[in-house]
Formats: sequence, C-alpha cells, structure tokens
Amino acid sequence: MKITVIDFETANRNRASACSIGVAVIEDGEITTRVERLIKPPKGIGWFREDFIDIHGITHADVCDAPGFDTVFQELRPYFENTLLAAHNAVFDIGVLGALLGHYGISYSCDYFCTLAASRAVWPHLPAHDLGTVARHLGVALDHHHAGSDANAAARMILAMLSENRFERLQMIVSQTKRFDSDTERRV
Repeated sequence: MKITVIDFETANRNRASACSIGVAVIEDGEITTRVERLIKPPKGIGWFREDFIDIHGITHADVCDAPGFDTVFQELRPYFENTLLAAHNAVFDIGVLGALLGHYGISYSCDYFCTLAASRAVWPHLPAHDLGTVARHLGVALDHHHAGSDANAAARMILAMLSENRFERLQMIVSQTKRFDSDTERRV
C-alpha cells in the first residue's frame, strides 16, 4: 500500500492561501520520497499575516516567484495517484487541499485518514497528540511548521505504528477512512 502524507502552511486563515506543501510517500514500509515546495498563493487571497509568518517563517518575498498550486499539483500529482492520503489534523490539510483544488478547478478524489486520530488510538497514554508531542515521543526530528518536516514526521509516525505491532489499531483507523472528492467539495 502506498500512503502519501501531506502538510500545508498557509499565509492567513483562508484555506486557499497555501504558501508551502510538504509530501512524504511511504511505499513498502519505508519513506521513498520527501518533497517540500513553496507555493505562490492566489492573487487577492495570499496576503501574509504577521502571526502566520511568526509560525512558519514564510513571507511574500519567499513566494513571489514560486509557482501557483495548479503548477505544483501537476508536478506532484504522481505522488497523489493510487494512494491513501494522510495528514496530521487532516481536517485542516484536506480542507486546504480542497480549497486549492476548488479554486483552480482541478478534479481529484482519494481516501484519507488522520494521523492525529490514529495517534490518539495507538498512544492513548500521551499527554497530548499534537505533532510535536508525538514526534518527541518517537524520537523523530521535527522542524515544526516546515511542511516537508511535518509531513515526514507524520509519515514516521505511521511507520512507528506499524513497527510497534500496533497494526490492528492502525488498520482500524485506516478502515474508517473518509472520501475526498474535489468535484463534490466544489458543489458544497
């Protein structure tokens, strides 16, 4: 099974204001691909809030020459094909993906699951299940709020679930995947 883990950083509260994407692909029990790309947010949506810059460090100057998501998605599309998507706090990242696909009129559908929900089921003893806490628990290096590092940490979390004989719990989470379809999202 191929699992593609995604993470987005945004310029502001608008979900279509993505300024960075991270992708980590798991195939045959190992991370085979790790990608991070800057994204130029769509005109009129991509103004940068100072508090968001303080979180991820990305500014308008960093993305002014970057491609838009439509171009980035076409480049990364092979990682999104024939895969199960995952994200830590998938409500946010799948929401960003949906907003961007809708903005650019790109059709895409997949199943996905949330590593935040999975971590709660697999490690209920942890005091919290945010990405930083779980990464520390697993001894995974994390440069938090850098999309590539965040996607990699969530991918390593999935691998840890598998290696710790937690497969039954992970399988239970994965069996409860949700369906994402950008055409349906646009109609909503």
